[in-house]
Amino acid sequence: MLQNIRDNSQGWIAKTIIGIIVVLMAFTGIEAIFQATTNSQDAAKVNGEEISQNELSQAVDMQRRQLMQQLGKDFDASLLDEKMLRESALKGLIDRKLLLQGADESKFAFSEAALDQVILQTPEFQVDGKFSPERFDQVIRQLGYGRMQFRQMLAQEMLIGQLRAGLAGSGFVTDAQVLAFARLEKQTRDFASLSIKADPSAVKVTDDEIKAHYDEHAKEFMTPDQVVIDYLELKKASFFDQVSVKDEDLQAQYQKETANISEQRRGAHILIEVNDKVNEAQAKTRIDEVQARLAKGESFEALAKEFSQDPGSAANGGDLGYAGPGVYDPAFEKALYALNKDEVSSPVRTDFGWHLIKLLGVEAPSVPSFASLKDKLTLELKAQQVEQRFVEATKQLEDSAFEASDLAQPAQELKLTVHTSAPFGREGGEGVAANRAVVTAAFSPEVLDEGANSTAIELDPDTVVVLRAKEHRKPAQLPLESVAASIRVQLAKEHASAAAKARAEELIASLRDGKTPLDKALDGQNWKVQEAVTRGQEGIDPTVLQALFRMPKPGAKDKPTFTSVTLADGSLAIVRLNGVNEAAAPTEEEKVQYRRFLASRVGQQDFAAYRKQLESQADIEKF
Repeated sequence: MLQNIRDNSQGWIAKTIIGIIVVLMAFTGIEAIFQATTNSQDAAKVNGEEISQNELSQAVDMQRRQLMQQLGKDFDASLLDEKMLRESALKGLIDRKLLLQGADESKFAFSEAALDQVILQTPEFQVDGKFSPERFDQVIRQLGYGRMQFRQMLAQEMLIGQLRAGLAGSGFVTDAQVLAFARLEKQTRDFASLSIKADPSAVKVTDDEIKAHYDEHAKEFMTPDQVVIDYLELKKASFFDQVSVKDEDLQAQYQKETANISEQRRGAHILIEVNDKVNEAQAKTRIDEVQARLAKGESFEALAKEFSQDPGSAANGGDLGYAGPGVYDPAFEKALYALNKDEVSSPVRTDFGWHLIKLLGVEAPSVPSFASLKDKLTLELKAQQVEQRFVEATKQLEDSAFEASDLAQPAQELKLTVHTSAPFGREGGEGVAANRAVVTAAFSPEVLDEGANSTAIELDPDTVVVLRAKEHRKPAQLPLESVAASIRVQLAKEHASAAAKARAEELIASLRDGKTPLDKALDGQNWKVQEAVTRGQEGIDPTVLQALFRMPKPGAKDKPTFTSVTLADGSLAIVRLNGVNEAAAPTEEEKVQYRRFLASRVGQQDFAAYRKQLESQADIEKF
């Protein structure tokens, strides 16, 4: 059983865990801390179950950090819409709540022992291929979780994974659907194309046309709505030189750090399951029989290979490898830690069944010296003091800015410098104006219209700012002469494209009526003929390819069908469909591939439909 879980964890379970670890690498910032202390209202309720404001704040921050990690240097914070980000995060939390409720209603479940094994086999919690309690604690602390919180979150993710796999894996398709899909997928087409160039340089745009366009689209030719702000910037790093650490505090921290280092124990076991086929009494009788044979001197390893129902470990004589506290079922762990080396326990009952447990070895913890940890501990203790001072200073800055009519008073109180930004618009700018929260605050009615100082805004976990509007540059009409050149270029492109389209329609009409021979060059160009083109053909403009496979089948060989396609540069392509080639029947191997693809798509659609059904039937309140 244990090994079955271990093997299965290499599939969707492992992917779920890795996904969680990557996605959740985020911390709740200063702004969220203040929200949690000042606003206890729920963000939403789903069938009576609450989603807290704190959960929502963490989810928003998580999404923002995901985007930063995915886009890297290309990430532009100014393009983020905080309202949309918040709505997206709340929708995700509601979907998650609905799926958990659906999993509960469908009786999906994971045992505590199953969770233990998933944690044990997760690579992110291992060092040199072995589970490390220290590494486990370090990772989940970075995620902001304690052990029980992490287990609860992990159990929820695994339940959702079970539900998704159960629904998505049930999709099926008929033979007729497979054959129909294969016919369309393998179909090829013969066509010819001709390009009608758009030539903006040949178009003459008059001053009257430019003036008429300018007057008609006046709102498009305005200076941006811009603001200049003054701001105070409070950085966590500025407090490091203001704190010191006492030797006695370092010693206390060292003792605390090393107290958590625990020994690793290498256990082996023989498992007799209690299940639908073997009841409690039968399993207990069988484990007693194995224990009796052990007492007569038979090998634990040999008996494990013969009787243990944990397939993976049984093949290794029941060997489970090294692990520390907090990994196994509590009853299993208690028995393992009560043994001396090479000693075998009495029968132990867990959720899996009955075990005989043997201690194969003990690895004593390697305790680092105080000298080797001193610099690290000093930094940690300083960081704790700095964090506390930073939070206190942030609160002081926010309170002072709220009470003051400008930034001079809070700047004096906290010994900060008032900075001034370059002008920026609602789309953001450079430096501090690249932060969407700063842009939102700068253009808020309180700051822009009422002249108030903003609340404390978190730029990153180590930096907060308070700002006020210094200058508001309202939109103004741009003079015609400053935009005439760009209007001329735009109109020339539009007129040239329209002329190309008209010429293409004229030629297509002539071709359909038979007035123009199909093999004749047009406008000095010969038809570009291509045969047996597939849906994924390379070297053909995707717009042309898409239009080609939407065209109706020609009625006869000498009666092709025509269409025109506008390309990205404004030119036109005339497409002539000469014939449709039906493919040979798919091979058995192709049928298998098509069936797998279609079943997967159907399963995904079923899962999406199930989510929609849960949503439509749910009582959802958003606050």
